[in-house]
Amino acid sequence: MSYIALYRKFRPDTFDEVKGQEHIVTTLRNQVKSDRVGHAYLFCGTRGTGKTTMAKLLAKAVNCDNLQDGNPCCECESCKAIAAGNAMNVIEIDAASNSGVDNMRQIKEAVQYAPSQGKKLVYIIDEAHMLTREAFNALLKTLEEPPEYCLFILATTEDHKIPITIKSRCQKYDFHRISVETIYGRLKDLTEREGVDAETDALQFIARAGDGSMRDALSILDECIASRYNEKLTYDSVLEAVGAVDIEVYISLTEAIHTSSADEVLNLVNSAVWQGKDMVKYVDDYVWFMRNLLFIKLSPDSTSGMDLTRENVERIIKLSENYTREELTRYLTILQELSQAVRLSNIKRVTIEMSFIKMMHPETDKDFDSLVARIDKLEQGITPGASGAGGARIEELEGIVDEKIDSAVRTLERKIESMKVVAPVSDMSDGEISDNVKQLLKDRYEAAQYEEVLNFARLWKSNYYAKLNPISQRYLKDVDLEAGKEFTDSGELAVLNIIIPTRDREGKENMGYIYYLDKSNAKKDQNQMDLMDELAQIAGRRIKLNFREKNASVGAAYSTEEAFLNRIDFEDTVIKQ
Repeated sequence: MSYIALYRKFRPDTFDEVKGQEHIVTTLRNQVKSDRVGHAYLFCGTRGTGKTTMAKLLAKAVNCDNLQDGNPCCECESCKAIAAGNAMNVIEIDAASNSGVDNMRQIKEAVQYAPSQGKKLVYIIDEAHMLTREAFNALLKTLEEPPEYCLFILATTEDHKIPITIKSRCQKYDFHRISVETIYGRLKDLTEREGVDAETDALQFIARAGDGSMRDALSILDECIASRYNEKLTYDSVLEAVGAVDIEVYISLTEAIHTSSADEVLNLVNSAVWQGKDMVKYVDDYVWFMRNLLFIKLSPDSTSGMDLTRENVERIIKLSENYTREELTRYLTILQELSQAVRLSNIKRVTIEMSFIKMMHPETDKDFDSLVARIDKLEQGITPGASGAGGARIEELEGIVDEKIDSAVRTLERKIESMKVVAPVSDMSDGEISDNVKQLLKDRYEAAQYEEVLNFARLWKSNYYAKLNPISQRYLKDVDLEAGKEFTDSGELAVLNIIIPTRDREGKENMGYIYYLDKSNAKKDQNQMDLMDELAQIAGRRIKLNFREKNASVGAAYSTEEAFLNRIDFEDTVIKQ
């Protein structure tokens, strides 16, 4: 017989063998014992937490002929057939490859017939969030009132994608991430049963690497056993097998950065690259190391949730004594930015090295935190009462910091002053607020020229749309823009026409139309002025906006008397979004 992966070979056969989900085990076993099993269940949780395993156990329990305190006996024909995967009355469906409405219609037709063997007809739908909206709708009625012999179990890692109409018809259970201690206990038990000699540190590292997933941890263990076949499983061999980095490396790297030892930093990065380490994981692990170092600096007793061995905790506590909280916070901020940048970089090594240089040399940055770090660095190298060039340099840097703070305060004061209105907003009508906003825009921004408005329309999706606040983005996602000129008795004025459809792409009523154009919306004028203010802040120019329903006639917006003074020449400049 071919080899079976550990997570399949040791899949729990009874509720008692399930680890880390006691709150769900207790409930389901009590339902089985009291014959109060529901007709539909929704199992939610991250990967490898036992959703499919629990579904199969429940299917075995409801079909078992000889229950043992709510557990399946694993000896009757029904239990054996389900365990072997050839039971005719337990049907597993992968929603990722069977997501259409036709698949759900087949279920709807099949449930009309009672199972030929076993007590219950059980459907286990894995990755249920992959079903289409039409498939969910087709399943809805069957899920609400199935035959008494039918049981549905839906499993998903993304329960937010499950329609509320489905959730309301199911008993929902949330599977928790499994603790490191629980995973370690399971790994220790399985290695003993498999006859594998493994160090405690090695199993603890695998448990942490599992990241709350029992299946991930067992897969890593499988890989490590294969890499050291018939040998003792040691901590170093596990690090080599999974491509991880020892905490010793991160301690040395942090000390080298602190002492600005560029040669040592370069050698450590070079060593990781030539050992074939995953540089994204290398950075992510360093982020967690720095996070642990910062929290231990803040509170040496806060080590219970850090998944560290006692020896490593002691070493990190000793290491944290060499750093200030501000310094560690700055390090962690740079590493978080690096974690995102390294994923997008084509030259990961250079990206990592540049960030390490920023950590070593605060003078490469001109922001406030870097200036403070430079002052701290100088102060550490000068004894109290020292004078001369060092003291003068500190005074110079402190002066720069004070100047930046004063400049920021003055800018904020000017901004607050410019936003002041003549009367409290609560005492003003919508018309008065609109007039006030218009006056503020006129005072603060120059009117946009036609070429500027045309360029704004062209760069709308690629540049300006992303700078809007989330509410404006939601209401303006389906609009078209027109740049044009409006001729008045005072001269030519550039305008931006915002064309809003009454229906969105799914045929539903467009929220943007209601927000900006619907006459029944008493706040539409104020909403238009708010958008004008927002666009002025983004573009740095005052842009006059005209709002129009899509497919409506341009001329219809102007009366006969106004036609001459308010002609709009759009010159074929429609920008389709």
